[in-house]
Amino acid sequence: MAWLILVISGALEAVWATALGKSEGFSRLTPTIVFAVGLAGSMAGLAFAMRDLPIGTSYAVWVGIGATLTVLYAMATGDESVSAAKILFLTMIVGGVVGLKAAH
Repeated sequence: MAWLILVISGALEAVWATALGKSEGFSRLTPTIVFAVGLAGSMAGLAFAMRDLPIGTSYAVWVGIGATLTVLYAMATGDESVSAAKILFLTMIVGGVVGLKAAH
């Protein structure tokens, strides 16, 4: 259960990171609200997962999922360019996250 919560909270990290960018310095209401809700849910999920999982592994997996999904979303929406190098490095992040799960 802790791993599932950790994955969900990692996805919520991508939500709040994207909303933070779209809030334009907290000057737009809807993205600011999405940011606050996403941040609270993401942190709560991370804290819950850390009750059963090692702190370092939890944090690395959380950040890896969040960062990867944030970049993929930006690429999908055209906010960030797509390149073979970026895909390679995102694949390496995912590989590291899977490796940490397997090593646990």
